Amino acid sequence: MITGIHVMRYSPKADAVRAFLRDVLEFPHVEAGEGWLIFKAPAAEMASHPIDGEGSWDLSLMCDDLEATLKALAAKGVETGGTRDVGWGVTSTLRLPDGSDLMIYQPKYQTAI
Repeated sequence: MITGIHVMRYSPKADAVRAFLRDVLEFPHVEAGEGWLIFKAPAAEMASHPIDGEGSWDLSLMCDDLEATLKALAAKGVETGGTRDVGWGVTSTLRLPDGSDLMIYQPKYQTAI
């Protein structure tokens, strides 16, 4: 029934974010026409967590070795946050070209992928 998940990032600097996904994170992509790039995302998992108030969606990147990944991204000029052990994993952030942060983490739990 469901064949995939399509995630969209809305940004006033969409071209810069696309370039980051293409050139820095090196996600494979296709061009959908007129410069619109559609990126192949790595394997994904989905969860639902309780929250008070309105629900929302969140996007995070996962990796097997956070320290090595952050070092490789820093060598490409990516601003990264410090690491933090949160029990279920070790987290950090990547600064996107539009000034927003994207969480990246190394899970400690058995992943679904």
